[in-house]
Order: sequence, then C-alpha cells, then structure tokens
Amino acid sequence: MGILEEAAGAFAAVEAEKKLNPEGGVLAEGAAAVAGFGGVEAIENLLEKKEETPQS
Repeated sequence: MGILEEAAGAFAAVEAEKKLNPEGGVLAEGAAAVAGFGGVEAIENLLEKKEETPQS
C-alpha cells in the first residue's frame, strides 16, 4: 500500500466527517483520518484475499 492511497483514504474520511458533522472539532477530524487510513488497509486486504481465492 502506498502513501498516496493512505493519504487519499484519510482525506476522504475527514471530508466526509466535515459534511456529516460541520460542528465537529479537531479530535473528530483526527479520528476520521485514522479511520480512513485503517479503512484503506482493510479494503486492500479484502481485495488481496479475493485475488488469491480461486474462482470455480
């Protein structure tokens, strides 16, 4: 996983948090960034698993 994908996931999560909670503070944005970073990793792991699974 590259830094660009991680940064994009964190950025997307922060922007989504701002849209859903305009009154949110820095802590909420930080939590969203961490969640976005972790979410990209989880999605990549899922895609790798699907690639490894033989299709019938």
